[in-house]
Amino acid sequence: MKSAAEELTNAQPHLMVPQRFRVWHTERETHDTFTLKLEPIDVADEFTFKAGQFNMVYVFGVGEVPISISGDPAKPETLVHTTRAVGAVTDALCKLRRGTVVGIRGPFGSGWPVAEAAGRDLVIVAGGIGLAPLRPVLYAIVSNREHYRKVALLYGTRTPDDILYQKELERWRSRFDLQVEVTVDRAPATWRGTVGVVTALIPRAAFDPERAVAMLCGPEVMMRFAVRDLLDRGVPPGSVYVSLERNMKCAVAFCGHCQFGPTFICKDGPVFRYDRIASLLGIREM
Repeated sequence: MKSAAEELTNAQPHLMVPQRFRVWHTERETHDTFTLKLEPIDVADEFTFKAGQFNMVYVFGVGEVPISISGDPAKPETLVHTTRAVGAVTDALCKLRRGTVVGIRGPFGSGWPVAEAAGRDLVIVAGGIGLAPLRPVLYAIVSNREHYRKVALLYGTRTPDDILYQKELERWRSRFDLQVEVTVDRAPATWRGTVGVVTALIPRAAFDPERAVAMLCGPEVMMRFAVRDLLDRGVPPGSVYVSLERNMKCAVAFCGHCQFGPTFICKDGPVFRYDRIASLLGIREM
């Protein structure tokens, strides 16, 4: 009798066996954050993904880590990942040179409700590297701007040097049909922008609470306060979505490391509708 793992491998081999991708470009975003652009080597079918999904990225001889996809869903020929160098695998990824081969398993998980939000206002709240999983949402919105009403991107980082995708933020900010607000926790005297927590930007955002969909990604403490402020403003709990990334190891709900109450973040998330996990989000042990 075959095990569940063997059955999954036979049915969907890309979920268990890494596919080979080649590094064709690396870019330093901040002092500890970088972006990898990958091209497929032996992927038979076009690699497609939904905004909000993640991959398991494998460095041969070192290990693998889950990283959200931060590229354009409309351009699946290039696989883009932005992450911070905080451990053995991400440190190794940071040092990879062009032409190096890595393994990719995925894509995994749920996505942001981009299509479902058509015809509504959008409030996108990102903290720190949380902008990376939300970047595909911005790509999708910009490509289909006529499908959405008001769109506000609220982004906060620790310092001006920690701001991701600065050139893209400037391009988005220059558009008349996007509201882009950026704040930092602390800044030198030369900083001419806003200083303060990202939740302080919510009162500035132009949107109709009853017709809005909110998408949040960042530190969980930030998301808890942002959700509170959005609910206070009148956004229904069922229209708020958060992305969680806790302790994912296998990405197929076998190991149990990312169990979150009755759910598994790798399988049922990482994007959750807030009203479905509200009772669990504030529990420290969860």
